[in-house]
Amino acid sequence: MLRWTLRIAVALAGALALLVAYGVLVEPRLILDEEHLDVPLPGLVTAADGTEVGVVTDLQIGMWWSNTGMVERAVERIVDADPDMALLGGDYVYSSDPSIPEQVAGVMELLDPLVESGIPTFAVLGNHDYAVGAAEELTTAFEEAGITMLRNEAAPVPGTGTGAQALHVVGIGPVVPGEVDVEAALSGVPDDAPRIVLSHNPTAFPEFPAGTAPLALAGHTHCGQIALPGTPTWSYLALTDEEKIVAKGWAPEEYGAEGNRMFVTCGIGFSLVPMRINAPPEVAFFELRPGD
Repeated sequence: MLRWTLRIAVALAGALALLVAYGVLVEPRLILDEEHLDVPLPGLVTAADGTEVGVVTDLQIGMWWSNTGMVERAVERIVDADPDMALLGGDYVYSSDPSIPEQVAGVMELLDPLVESGIPTFAVLGNHDYAVGAAEELTTAFEEAGITMLRNEAAPVPGTGTGAQALHVVGIGPVVPGEVDVEAALSGVPDDAPRIVLSHNPTAFPEFPAGTAPLALAGHTHCGQIALPGTPTWSYLALTDEEKIVAKGWAPEEYGAEGNRMFVTCGIGFSLVPMRINAPPEVAFFELRPGD
């Protein structure tokens, strides 16, 4: 009996070691998922039919053993796809060591191919960007590079129409540290204009009035990061119970006001530990169609 117990213990330890090795060395470093989705967008003019949007979030530069190689691949994938615009969903940095200027410089170096491509790019900030005191430095660096940073404000997308017909990107601040201001963000959008809402946190989505966020995009959850099937309490989501229902992909129809729809992408980096299991890094692409 003791012999069998030891064999089982050794087998379980071996399986656990393989799982950890996979989660540290394989899934986050070698696997880049892509989502390609067609989305009807109310008010989109016929001339903007087929507008493609590339989205990436949660770079988390400064996390120990951060995923810079995968960030490079994700940026390269967006540049190669040459969408009509790119959206960056926040949490560009993770810590204050090394210094903020050094980390911001590293982020900009990673984003340089996107900047050089000329693809119109819009961004919001994430909770970690504020937590480490990098919000202002990132905003300045992005704006100087030609990336539009949206802090509870909106901007039209070039080439998608004029005036109230133009597609707008509505950028929302992160839930922590209390930077969400939906009213201010929507104030610059004509009432019937087509729009995409970009928010770091999925939990900002329910604050939007009916019909004002027909396509909302968010990150932050890392799709669980360690999302072992059948064991949700082992997942990163156990730390954010409120977000379980908006952890990955399309949120349930009953989450949010009528006429609003949200997609949550997995992002690239890490929190707490440099590991991903059943939640690989992801770049998402959306092809927009005129629709109700």
